[in-house]
Amino acid sequence: MNAVLPSAGSRDTAAPATSGASLLAFVAGFVDTAGFVALFGLFTAHMTGNLVLIGDSLATHRAGIAAKLLAFPVFLLVVAATRLYELRARRLGRDAAVPILLAEMAVLAAFLVAGVLAAPFTDAAAAGTILVGLLGVAAMSIQNASSRSVFAGHGPTTVMTGNVTQVTMDVVDLARGFDAAQARARLRRMGPPLLAFTAGAIAGGLGVMRFGFACLACPLVALAIVVAGYRRGSR
Repeated sequence: MNAVLPSAGSRDTAAPATSGASLLAFVAGFVDTAGFVALFGLFTAHMTGNLVLIGDSLATHRAGIAAKLLAFPVFLLVVAATRLYELRARRLGRDAAVPILLAEMAVLAAFLVAGVLAAPFTDAAAAGTILVGLLGVAAMSIQNASSRSVFAGHGPTTVMTGNVTQVTMDVVDLARGFDAAQARARLRRMGPPLLAFTAGAIAGGLGVMRFGFACLACPLVALAIVVAGYRRGSR
């Protein structure tokens, strides 16, 4: 992986190459889907999805509303903490990319271990179920925040609606011969992460059904590859 490392004081510190962005998108798709399947419909990466499900739970009295409600303050706190760290690193002239990725790996590992220990999940309102879910939310909150700061150069890796919209528009532009060079450049940048997120979502759903939370070793390996790429690039 060829990571590009601009100066530590720049806004897009260490924005990864397409392969790194694709791996991060794979992680998000995998973790979000695995959590949704295993934890009674909790989205770990998509807070807007949880808003919809809160409305559904209130209307239908479906179980699992506590975890979805608690996901919001946890998401906000972790995003704020990630941003504060990134700003501090910038002031000190340090690259925040690797520490942020390692923090995400640590929380994701806690999500894996807690999920393995607490399984099987039979009650959406149980404290263990909620705690495991909030660990997943915390891990994806770090990635959500860093995708808009440290890794802003490659666009979102956790929310794909905008990517799908832009890719579709660019395909139309190419077909009509409008601004083709810009459209091709965006497709090269946004297409692979979109495909990787889709692959991660499929793998996460199938993996958690077949292997339980142990399947989260897969996104951990993907994050480790991204970290290794940054470290090679920094040297």
